[in-house]
Amino acid sequence: MTTPGEPSPELSAARTEFALERYRYILQQIHAVNENAHRFLAIYQTLATALVGAALALFVGYRNWKVPPGTAQSGIIGLLILTTMVAAFTATLIIVGALSWLDYRNEECDITDEMVKVGFRQRPSSRNLFRWYETYVLLFILVSIVIMWTLVALVVLPAIK
Repeated sequence: MTTPGEPSPELSAARTEFALERYRYILQQIHAVNENAHRFLAIYQTLATALVGAALALFVGYRNWKVPPGTAQSGIIGLLILTTMVAAFTATLIIVGALSWLDYRNEECDITDEMVKVGFRQRPSSRNLFRWYETYVLLFILVSIVIMWTLVALVVLPAIK
């Protein structure tokens, strides 16, 4: 027999089982979020390489293809705008993934605080931002876009005559 206010053993066992299943789900989601960041980087690298390759092909071949210089310049700028849009989309997906990861980690900490003991899992801290690989993926994307636009503005477009 239970005392008033104390859950029955069946309810306690069901609650523990639910918490365990929820914990498994959270760990699975954290793993999926981590894998997605790698997929997003691969998508960015593939599309950026293809678009920049097309821009370089246009730069090298516009005379042989009898493309007017103004059209070649517009085409190169258009391809870089597309590359920038891919970069922005990829960065958005990575940021949303990181926010989801933070949410799942906090929920994981809530469950372990309640089911194991308070402080069993340390909550994520913004101080660790420089240890997250997503930070460096975002920096890589930003730096690559800045370098592409700089090279196009200073080297490629002036060379098209």
